[in-house]
Amino acid sequence: MENTKTDGKEEEEEEESVVLEIPLGDAAETFNLEKAVCSHGLFMMSPNHWDPLSLTFSRPLRLSLSDSDSDSDPQVSTPTTSLFVSISHPPHLPRSLSVRVYGTRCLSPKHQESLVAQVVRMLRLSETDERNAREFRKMAEAAAAEENYSWLTGFGGRVFRSPTLFEDMVKCILLCNCQWPRTLSMARALCELQCELQCKSSGVFVAQAVNATVKNKCNDTAHNFIPNTSAGKESKRNIRACKVSKHLASKIVETGTLLEADANLKTDSAPIGRETLESVENDSCARCSSRHGSDSCAPDSLQSQHGIQPDVNKMICNFPSPRELANLDESFLAKRCNLGYRAIRIIKLAQSIVEGRIPLREVEEGCANGASSSCYNKLADQFRQIDGFGPFTCANVLMCMGFYHIIPADSETVRHLKQVHAKKSTIQTVQRDVEEIYGKYAPFQFLAYWAELWHFYEKRFGKLSEIPTSDYKLMTASNMRSKGGHKNKRTKRC
Repeated sequence: MENTKTDGKEEEEEEESVVLEIPLGDAAETFNLEKAVCSHGLFMMSPNHWDPLSLTFSRPLRLSLSDSDSDSDPQVSTPTTSLFVSISHPPHLPRSLSVRVYGTRCLSPKHQESLVAQVVRMLRLSETDERNAREFRKMAEAAAAEENYSWLTGFGGRVFRSPTLFEDMVKCILLCNCQWPRTLSMARALCELQCELQCKSSGVFVAQAVNATVKNKCNDTAHNFIPNTSAGKESKRNIRACKVSKHLASKIVETGTLLEADANLKTDSAPIGRETLESVENDSCARCSSRHGSDSCAPDSLQSQHGIQPDVNKMICNFPSPRELANLDESFLAKRCNLGYRAIRIIKLAQSIVEGRIPLREVEEGCANGASSSCYNKLADQFRQIDGFGPFTCANVLMCMGFYHIIPADSETVRHLKQVHAKKSTIQTVQRDVEEIYGKYAPFQFLAYWAELWHFYEKRFGKLSEIPTSDYKLMTASNMRSKGGHKNKRTKRC
């Protein structure tokens, strides 16, 4: 590890940072940070931020509770201290990743271990992940040679995920039965709420932050380009989807556009929690309220060779932890983040984790050495007991955990099979159809399906890693349909 301090004439105003180097090991020869990050729609959801100019990924990450707490878990422990990090793969470090941690002069070994573990999880750098990626690439190369699927070999075999299982679980709930623009908006609102809760916990909480609620501006018929069910439950007042420019891939990516707002906030009266909270007007809370509207919740700042750098005067908006959500009032959370019926499901999930009824660490460690079908079935049975975890959400969460033999299928999968494979699929037959098409890639059926789906999205929109943040909301299944194409009916629950 290398500790660094920023230099220059304005050194006092700049933030100190620490640089960690994470060896890539056997993955070094084939690892591509851009492909590893920009491989799933999760990378577009707050608080994640990909900078196509510097090829840098950035977001806040949590530290463990304390050095003395051997059982601390960054997704459960409190207080939930977060630091902003940027991850790059510089040319002078071909066999390592560079992780710059802002806002600190040094990191204890425990904190270093916690941050590295989260980076390894996001980018799937464990030995098991590397083995899976290597085996899939070998299978893809054989298929490409036989059937001329060159795009299959271009997919790195790694699918981006969140730094914690809890964040994956909540985001999979946000993906279900929802339009993609609203999914992005809900994730962003949860991060903004986390920032407000930080103000509250430090004794500083502005009245307008207490009463804030989300105004959703995206009422189009766009569907999530990650497989999701259609939005029948959400609203019957859908308007026509935004038209996508045919030249979207050639658009110039500008720094200002990357941080452009996707939606605005309006104030509304709502309780913040189960207990009455005192609202204290203080200018310091403007640190978080001034940042509302950023698609990625990345700190407002200028680009550099390190990508986004945080402003020292602004609080960090991370994805909320179970402890931060467990005691919130359902109606407040639903209104503040525009979650609707998802609010109570997320609160119950958070409470189950905090109370130990869902031991996330044990769940993940149980399949750390490989994803067997028996382990999948056991976890699937357990997850189905969670309120809001239907077949699609369960399969998505288990995919995030490294189970690739089951494809989370919904109306988007049906659309893809009809459009690309000329299948007459329905939601009732889709699992049979995907097995017929992708079964030869077992046990990596999902990776083959996802590589194909991603390829056709990039064929339509251009390279997804180069698309401005403000255009993320256009990456929808509706915009993938041909003119006059068949519109699937909502036939499936999450």
